[in-house]
Amino acid sequence: MSDPALSPLGKVSAYVSEYAPSLLFPIPRQGKRDEIGITGKLPFMGMDIWNGYELSWLNLRGKPQVAMAVFMIPADSPNIIESKSFKLYLNSFNQSRLADATALAELLRADLSSACGAPVVVQIREPEQFTGLKFGELAGYNIDNLDIDVDQYTPDANWLKCDELDSPIEETLTSNLLKSNCLVTGQPDWASVQIIYTGQPINREGLLRYLIGFRNHNEFHEQCVERIFMDILRQCAPLKLAVYARYTRRGGLDINPWRANYNAPLPANLRGARQ
Repeated sequence: MSDPALSPLGKVSAYVSEYAPSLLFPIPRQGKRDEIGITGKLPFMGMDIWNGYELSWLNLRGKPQVAMAVFMIPADSPNIIESKSFKLYLNSFNQSRLADATALAELLRADLSSACGAPVVVQIREPEQFTGLKFGELAGYNIDNLDIDVDQYTPDANWLKCDELDSPIEETLTSNLLKSNCLVTGQPDWASVQIIYTGQPINREGLLRYLIGFRNHNEFHEQCVERIFMDILRQCAPLKLAVYARYTRRGGLDINPWRANYNAPLPANLRGARQ
């Protein structure tokens, strides 16, 4: 657990091809949460849903096996895992012999839970399951066609406004225009975002300007989603709020954080067209 600058991000890395759990690089969540005023009890529940598309190992006879995997890391875990270290860790299985996918899942579950500091759910999808996987876009009203002028590309919560004279509504809004940058390397991270809320109507033009404002913002995926959640919660005070982002993959992994302040079901892990 350390400074993100000490992680493998942005550095030349040797790809270890035999099992090496020490490659995982945990980063405490609390530092960034302090920046947005989250202390004590979390104001949300949630999950970081990772999809791994490049998973391989050897069976006991040395024959390569392939699969995909889903990793579910609870939002109340003390740590996130830096994504490049996660990729290097997964690659360390490439020349490792294991009895079967169940044995692989057990190792993954134990190592990731240890690194995150909380139980991690691991689901292995073997090739016979691939044909059943589906694509799907985030449900809701897409606000991207609003005709607005934009000249600010850092997030400003002051754009978030609601009409306090209107009766509360239930609404789901989406945008494909969320872009942020890696906290360490500055490389672009692309995402679609879904906002579900019950409360006074949120001004859609202001919300779109706010989301576009992340375009030059440097933070990890999980941190961006929590910032969006907290800014909407403070500025608009919805009775219920859920924020879900589907980020495009990098290094064979995509990260899809979800936060909600009510007993909402876990969102569907449907891969978007851009993923």
